[in-house]
Amino acid sequence: MSDHVGTLPAATAHQFDDAVQQRDASGLGMWVFLVTEILFFGGLFTIYTVYRSLYPEAFGHASGTLDITLGAVNTAVLIGSSLTMALAVHTAQVSRNRRLVALFLCATIVLGGVFLGIKGVEYAQKFHEHHVPGPSFHYSGADAQHAELFFCLYFLMTGLHALHMVIGVGLLSVLAVMALRGRFGPSYYTPVELTGLYWHFVDIVWIFLFPLLYLVERHS
Repeated sequence: MSDHVGTLPAATAHQFDDAVQQRDASGLGMWVFLVTEILFFGGLFTIYTVYRSLYPEAFGHASGTLDITLGAVNTAVLIGSSLTMALAVHTAQVSRNRRLVALFLCATIVLGGVFLGIKGVEYAQKFHEHHVPGPSFHYSGADAQHAELFFCLYFLMTGLHALHMVIGVGLLSVLAVMALRGRFGPSYYTPVELTGLYWHFVDIVWIFLFPLLYLVERHS
């Protein structure tokens, strides 16, 4: 199998006049979707900020129980995945090398899997420490009730972020198969580009989650 494909015809759906109109409409749709996601996560950030301002000591002590090393490693992993995703988009835009596009997509998938695996380890630690909100919750520090609120928000926000990661990995897996079949090239790369926007958005959300949950007002 050759690594390269010939010039690809733009796959234009019947409702569009041409490939340019289709690409513009697809891009607009993705940006509208991302705006709704920004509003969704923005609401969660606002709730977290309000409660943190009300109970700074409890939230600070609870934050100190999180594994900052694992959080920092996951931050580096996601930054690396943004790089490989950007390389996948760039390669699809300027090259017809199907294997190289698939390689960068697979690298992004692997890094996403590493992130989810590390997050699973963190969750396992919280279960072992009985820091999961619910009947079995136990917290030895002061103000356990408000600390439990912190962990409620922690699991809600990081859990929803992880769900977005799982969806992204699924999309990237489909794109990797399509790339190997020669579906993308300089004349048609919109799915790769739009999925890249989604992936970068998910990465940016974590860039905000990490300092909010792990770094702000940590207490010994």
